[in-house]
Amino acid sequence: MTEEIVRAAGGLVCRNGDDGAVEIVLVHRRAHDDWAFPKGKLHRGESEPDAALREVEEETRLRCSLGREVATSAYRDSRGRRKTVRYWQMAPVDGVLAPTNEIDKARWVALSDAAGKLTYARDRELLRDLQALLVPRTRPRE
Repeated sequence: MTEEIVRAAGGLVCRNGDDGAVEIVLVHRRAHDDWAFPKGKLHRGESEPDAALREVEEETRLRCSLGREVATSAYRDSRGRRKTVRYWQMAPVDGVLAPTNEIDKARWVALSDAAGKLTYARDRELLRDLQALLVPRTRPRE
């Protein structure tokens, strides 16, 4: 018998703040008392990119555009099942950030401060992956 794998998707929603610094959305789930990125399980027949956009909107009230895929996180969930979560960089296109349903807080946080607020090491690793993508690549001197 094959082990069940829970498939989920989420978003790393970024914008430029008033001071020009990059900010990212973090959400607090009251049931787990944790700070994380918005994410959720796929519906039957749903693709990961579609689930990522849906879950971000459901948890934050932000409609977003899908950017590049950043990384996949794999771990055991609270019930011991294998879980994979694919994350995409996203940009808000409509809506106002506000918590919904199982989310009791949603915040824009400076990218430079986000690691200190995230509950899980896997999310801090994901943040490092995103930061590496956001750093402009410079050409070597000739």
